[in-house]
Amino acid sequence: MPRSAEDKKRALLRVKRIKGQVEALERGVASGVDCGALLQQIAAIRGASHGLMSEIMEIHIRDELGEDGLTEAQKITRLNDVASLVRSYLK
Repeated sequence: MPRSAEDKKRALLRVKRIKGQVEALERGVASGVDCGALLQQIAAIRGASHGLMSEIMEIHIRDELGEDGLTEAQKITRLNDVASLVRSYLK
């Protein structure tokens, strides 16, 4: 979870943009917009979602691996957790 005020602000702005894109998609489906335009909107939503996920993942990695004072075992555990997260993201 984004902890700094700036990280939260950026994440929330991305979420709001995605929300607006999804609402536009809903309106387009309801009004019978051409499939090509709908597919373009869906691709934009997918791109925005991937951008949000990348940003949150970067914040998480910085938080998990950037903390000082961790034992070697804690570092390895956190590294394994982050690696697992990245693998699940790339599926």
